[in-house]
Amino acid sequence: MRDFEYTAPSTLREAVKLLSEKGEAARVLAGGTDLIVQLRARRFQPERVVDVKNIPEVNELSVSPRKGLRIGAAVPCHRIYADEGVKEQFAGLTDASMIIGGIQIQGRASLGGNLCNASPSADSIPALIAYGAEAEVIGPDGKRKIAVEDFCTGPGSNALKPGEMLVAIRMPLPKNNSGGHYLRFIPRNEMDIAVVGAGAFVELGGRSKTRVFKSARIALAAVAPTPLLVAEAGASLEGQPVTEETIAAAAAIAQEAARPISDMRGPAEYRRHLVGVLTKRALIGAVKRANGEFVPNAVQSNGHPVYQLS
Repeated sequence: MRDFEYTAPSTLREAVKLLSEKGEAARVLAGGTDLIVQLRARRFQPERVVDVKNIPEVNELSVSPRKGLRIGAAVPCHRIYADEGVKEQFAGLTDASMIIGGIQIQGRASLGGNLCNASPSADSIPALIAYGAEAEVIGPDGKRKIAVEDFCTGPGSNALKPGEMLVAIRMPLPKNNSGGHYLRFIPRNEMDIAVVGAGAFVELGGRSKTRVFKSARIALAAVAPTPLLVAEAGASLEGQPVTEETIAAAAAIAQEAARPISDMRGPAEYRRHLVGVLTKRALIGAVKRANGEFVPNAVQSNGHPVYQLS
């Protein structure tokens, strides 16, 4: 690790100024669980590290009917899954934030950092995409918003320009009769990188025995150079009855969209098979939550959740 200048601004304006002065030679420190490892490995050798944890806007976590959910870029995972409003309205984010690393990592790691790190296998990003989240960004040219599905531009790279930083992640409050779910497959019980991850969000219409999909969003992890929104899979469900057949058809579309590679975590064909399995399970879990049923996350279910349509 080379020497660098450490700064800890207390305002967004000051942070942007510090970042802009160094451009590509500056890095933001939010949780630090990825950045510190990367510095030690000399993946990045910045001249300046800007610690943003003292800035109020990046520490805000709020849920309101009018503004929806706002997650500051430095809000750690443990605050997200402990928040009653998030658990009630955004259970899919609870699923994701509870399985990022272990307890110690969750005390520091943030969804903002997970997003900016832009790993194809990131657990929080498919859940955010499924909920239609937007990234709130600030830089020398002012503020702008970026849809989370467009934020990651390649493995480890994102849409931020020199001098810009992520301030918060926002998403609208889900409507009635909607639900989300995220799950992944890993070789071990915990603290492993996803072989495949799948997130789903659905809004249902109709009566309890004749439910139909009003809308759906499906996103995948670890099967493309970036976390992947499979828009055509969600669109295939719109107006369709909630049945095992329609869910299986959407899962097949997700399988076709996946572009996995073979690596130490598994061959491409195995991962493509898992896309179908996990997409079905994510959709079934989302449907159950939309119907007001309890669906355990991977931690609550000790790795053995049950995902059958009733």
